[in-house]
Parts: sequence; C-alpha cells; structure tokens
Amino acid sequence: MQTELSKQLGVEHALFGFTPFPAVAAAISRAGGFGVLGAVRYTAPGELERDLDWIDAHVDGRPYGLDVVMPAKKVEGVTEADVEAMIPQGHRQFVENTLAAYGVPELGEGEASGWRITGWMEQVARTQLEVAFDYPIKLLANALGSPPADVVARAHGEGVLVAALAGSARHARKHRDAGIDIVVAQGYEAGGHTGEIATMVLTPEVVEAVHPLPVLAAGGIGSGEQAAAALALGAQGVWLGSVWLTATEAELPSPVLVRKLLAAGSGDTVRSRALTGKPARQLRTAWTDVWDAPEGPGALPMPLQGLLVAEAVTRIQKYEVEPLLGAPVGQIVGRMTSERSVQAVVDDLTRGFERAVDRINRIAGRSQQ
Repeated sequence: MQTELSKQLGVEHALFGFTPFPAVAAAISRAGGFGVLGAVRYTAPGELERDLDWIDAHVDGRPYGLDVVMPAKKVEGVTEADVEAMIPQGHRQFVENTLAAYGVPELGEGEASGWRITGWMEQVARTQLEVAFDYPIKLLANALGSPPADVVARAHGEGVLVAALAGSARHARKHRDAGIDIVVAQGYEAGGHTGEIATMVLTPEVVEAVHPLPVLAAGGIGSGEQAAAALALGAQGVWLGSVWLTATEAELPSPVLVRKLLAAGSGDTVRSRALTGKPARQLRTAWTDVWDAPEGPGALPMPLQGLLVAEAVTRIQKYEVEPLLGAPVGQIVGRMTSERSVQAVVDDLTRGFERAVDRINRIAGRSQQ
C-alpha cells in the first residue's frame, strides 16, 4: 500500500495514524504506517519530552510526527485566566446542575482537572514546538488551519513536512497558498472537529484544488477497502484517528468508555459543540443531549466551552458516570467491535486493501487468476 508520499517519508503503508497515546503512535510506525502523536493535551512542563523520549525508544528507528492545535493568527497578551473570566456564571451553574442531576461526585481535595483544552493557546503551542524540533519528527500537522508562516518556515528549515486539515476545497487552497506540504481532507464522518462535507465528496474536490500537493483522506475510514477507495479518488494516503481508540495499546481512562465504544453503531455519534465550542463529532450521550437541547444555555465559543467543562469531563471520567461518559469518535465506531492490537488493525487494513485492488482488477479484466 505505497504511494509517492509514503515512499518520500520512508513508510511501508500509506496509513497515517493520529492518536493522543504514545504507545499507539509508536506501534503504528512499527507496523509500517506513520504514527502521529496529538500534542494538545501536553501543557505541563516535561510531559511532551517524556513521551517523545519514549516514542523515540520504541519506534525501531521508523518515522513519526506530531499534531498540534495552533491558530494561524496570534492573539497577544491573553492568558488562560483572562479567558476563564469571560465564562458566564449561568453556564457554570448549568454545568453544576447537570452533574448534580446525575450524582457526579466532586474531585478530591487538591485534585485538579486532568483535561484542559489549552493547547490551542499561542504560547502553549509554541512551547510544544520548541520541544518537538529537538526530536527527529518527520511531519508537523496542525488541526486548526495553517500554522503561522514562521512556524512553517522553521519546520521546512528542520526538514519537517507540514500538514494541515481542511474541511472544504476553499480551506485547502488557503493551506496551499500558506506553503503547506500535505493537505488532510477531513470529511463530515470524522471524529473530533469536522465540517459538513462527506469524505467521498470532499477528497476529489481537495485533490483537484491543490494539485500537485499530496492529499490524505480522513473521516469514516477504518477498512482497507475504504483506503483503496480514497486512493482511487486521488488521495496519496489515509489519515485514521478513531479506529485506534479501542486498540489494546490505547490508554483510554475508563473500561466503561471502551465498552460503550465497542457497543456503539455508526448512528450513535453526533456533531456537538458540547466539548470545545466548535462542532466536534463524538459519542452521543446524555451530556451532549443537555447541551444541544433548545432549553439549554447553548455552548460557548471555543476556547471558553473547553475551559468551562474541563473539570466536569474529568469528574465524569474518573467516576465513570455511564450516561454522561463519551469521547470524540467518528462514524467508523460501528466497525470497532473488539479490542485489537495496532498490528492487528494494520494487518486487517492491508488485507482489505489487497482484496479491494484484486476486486477492481477482476472488474477491469486485469486479474491474474
């Protein structure tokens, strides 16, 4: 499953795996794909260095990358405390009322939230990059538009390719004009922040819009047959995220959450602003329902919503409050029916890819059998 891009990066399969878990990222690279570690949760000093050290020691010399969440436009002089002060008291009370209605206990004395969306902030993302460029990363991906021009220039100076996610051909052209090397066309089916155009429609539109830049297809892809379809549409690889959540190497905080993901169907997700303030596909839960209800206060814009619900999400996860417990995940969750190793997932993807190619060859009369 090789393309010009996979050969350029020195990987066996054109499978790019985004994950917040170092063990999963390393396993993807070892299995012949390209592991990409999500950096947004690394806000404490030393955490990112620790995990990049670990990845470096466990990829067997194979390439890997880093994904940051960095705004293209810099906002000067804004601190996390400044943003916190902008959250209305009514929204804070709504959160507490919802947690109380489901009997969610408080955190223990001295316990802090373990989940905060602060990696979007300019100073946090730049700190992450200063760490990252000390490691042999081969790809820097940005999930929030094109990175600032100086970051793109720095990456290129370090010999690092830059990728950016796009939900429309218009976004993709902006990335091309900003000097981005790879565009990830992320369709409506994807987990996390996503637009409104389906992958099957979006991928060829983006391929045409940014030619000859390489395009990766993302959103709703979890089988080798789907990967073959993406390459048939002009993509040079696939970008997979949700499918790794139930890998045995993943570090999801709750067995209850794993069970819910394995039991969910493709119709059990929803695009909701409940988690970050931007539309993000996630498992539908009582938590997303109350935020999306007409009688609710409505989600705040990003990043206010993420800061508002940070402690609540930590409490829900810690105490495994099943009706409220969810996670960002794409519609491919319906195919995630068992816990498997990363290697087993990659093997299944490559076998499916071979089946699809053989099927098309037979249809086209080119089969050797």
